[in-house]
Amino acid sequence: MPKLRDVCRYVRSKNAGPFWVTIDLFFKNEESFRKYHASEAISPRRIAEAYGVDPALVKYFAVENLNVVKISFPRKTSQGGVVERDMHQGQQYVRLLSIELT
Repeated sequence: MPKLRDVCRYVRSKNAGPFWVTIDLFFKNEESFRKYHASEAISPRRIAEAYGVDPALVKYFAVENLNVVKISFPRKTSQGGVVERDMHQGQQYVRLLSIELT
C-alpha cells in the first residue's frame, strides 16, 4: 500500500491563526488525487485520532482543480502558550507521512 509521502509531492502544516492548524496535502498528479483524496486514512475521524482532537471540529476541504486536500483542526493549546513546542506548527505534518492509503 502506498504511503502518503509516496502520492504527495508536498505536505505541509502551518498556523491557521493562534487557535487552529492547517495541513495541506499536495498530490503529485490528478490520478493520485482522485484515487486517494477520499481515503479513510486521511478522513476527519482519523486526523482527529492522530492529533487528539474532537472529530466534529476537523474541517476537510478537497480542492479538485489544484489536486490538494486542506485539513484544519483546533490546536490543543493556543500559539505562544507556556507549553508551546512548535509555535508555527511547521512540524505537525510529519506524523502523517507514513500513513498507508487505501
